[in-house]
This record gives sequence, structure tokens and C-alpha cells, in this order.
Amino acid sequence: MIKILIVDDDFELLELLTRHLQNEGSHILAAGTAKQAKQLLNDKKDLDLIILDVMLPDSTGFELLSEIRKSMQTPVIMLTARGDKIDRVTG
Repeated sequence: MIKILIVDDDFELLELLTRHLQNEGSHILAAGTAKQAKQLLNDKKDLDLIILDVMLPDSTGFELLSEIRKSMQTPVIMLTARGDKIDRVTG
């Protein structure tokens, strides 16, 4: 079973992604803030994928990704409503 952490403060999107990926057989962990994500990451080091929103209420996805990379090399998909080229390159 694929284990995925989704971090997004948009509750509707978080719920939609969770439901869809669970229907495909994935085990989903969900967080609405960077703080919640860090708590989940402390307990789960065996994730197969992280889906990470760029804009979080208590941090940025870029900052959280930087912290994640200190201890994990799990693949990350960045979600963003921002379309600037620099944001895509940074991600």
C-alpha cells in the first residue's frame, strides 16, 4: 500500500485528494498546517510521497520542504495557485 502525506490548508481540496487517493488504494495522512505535518512526519518516516501546498497558514511549503529534506528524500509534489516562473523553479 502506498503511503502519502497531503499537506494543504484548503479543506475541500484536502478532502477531495484524500478520498480519491484512498479509493485508489493508498493510505493517506492529512495535515492542514506545517505544524501538523511535522508532527506526522516525526511518527512516519516510511512515506512514499508527499503532496505539499506552497501556501500554508503557519509557514510556506518551501520552508517545510527544506526541513523535510534534512532527514528524508521522499518524492514531493508541490501544489500552488501561484503561477510565477520563480515559484515553479524554486519548487
